[in-house]
Amino acid sequence: MVRADSVQLDFGKMNGLVPVVIQHYQSRDVLMVGFMNEEAWARTREIGLVTFWSRDRKTLWTKGETSGHVLRVKRIWTDCDADTLLIEVDPAGPVCHTGRPGCFYEEVTRD
Repeated sequence: MVRADSVQLDFGKMNGLVPVVIQHYQSRDVLMVGFMNEEAWARTREIGLVTFWSRDRKTLWTKGETSGHVLRVKRIWTDCDADTLLIEVDPAGPVCHTGRPGCFYEEVTRD
């Protein structure tokens, strides 16, 4: 186990961003994927709610800041290269903007 303030994430590979996989801490379902820059990473650790960097709006956004469907951080994992995060969360409501529990609901099949 490593303290969050001592983790040295590699923000250099993707123009200052790291991908973040969001997983339900109980069901283990993958709920969504987003991106963090260094400021979003610091804010997430500070407030205990997942905060992303919006690539479209070019600003920080804490998931649920308008809907109330925040993602409470339970555990954080980094991959072996320290360039991707897996965050286990306790979601306060649906995660997907469609109102579904998570963003992964369309199965792709081979025809």
